[in-house]
Amino acid sequence: MTETRERGRHLLIVDDDDRIRELLKEYLARAGFRVTAASGGAGARKLMESLDFDLAVFDVMMPGEDGFSLTRWLREQRGPAGRTPVLMLTARGDAGDRIEGLKLGADDYLAKPFEPEELLLRIEAILRRAANRPTTGGPLKLGRCEFDPDRGELACDGEIVRLTEAEVALLRQLARTPHEAVDRLELARGTVDPSGRAVDVQVTRLRRKIEADPKAPRYLQTVRGIGYRLAPD
Repeated sequence: MTETRERGRHLLIVDDDDRIRELLKEYLARAGFRVTAASGGAGARKLMESLDFDLAVFDVMMPGEDGFSLTRWLREQRGPAGRTPVLMLTARGDAGDRIEGLKLGADDYLAKPFEPEELLLRIEAILRRAANRPTTGGPLKLGRCEFDPDRGELACDGEIVRLTEAEVALLRQLARTPHEAVDRLELARGTVDPSGRAVDVQVTRLRRKIEADPKAPRYLQTVRGIGYRLAPD
């Protein structure tokens, strides 16, 4: 039942390589998805302004507007459109590219060349996670603070609190599933340290900004043996 519900959703494929774009469109359509394709950022923006998509696949290296810029633009959109899941593709397996994409709000990253089946499995995994995300309906109340996932802004006592890009990315990841534990290593995928130590440092810094007592956190909680949980009011 779950797989049937996931199939048939609307995907956007953005890649300047005509051959890859058509192959992906055909393969994913055979897998049961509705697929719309664009050859670049300008065409993709027009499509996303007029149509609703359940997931977007962006190639990173494109002439003109690249996948990073397109993801940044998408995350700046208000409402459900700005929360559209993004899977990024690149011909380079560079860790810097992965970190940049994840910081900008991409949900996953796949290096070329890849097996079409792996792409399909990653898409299905992202859609499952997205289907289980509660709708927050706007900013999340955290005591005296408020975090707006759409804007990536934290305000405490009415004043905007400065956040690093990594802190914004971490809060956004946690805000996607409020009151649910998120695996520490999953959070670490967007950091320079896959062991999770960088996540621990970011959590400590965020607690100093959000919590009344950082040593006894109420909103940014540790879930022993798993990772962290954001528990808004």
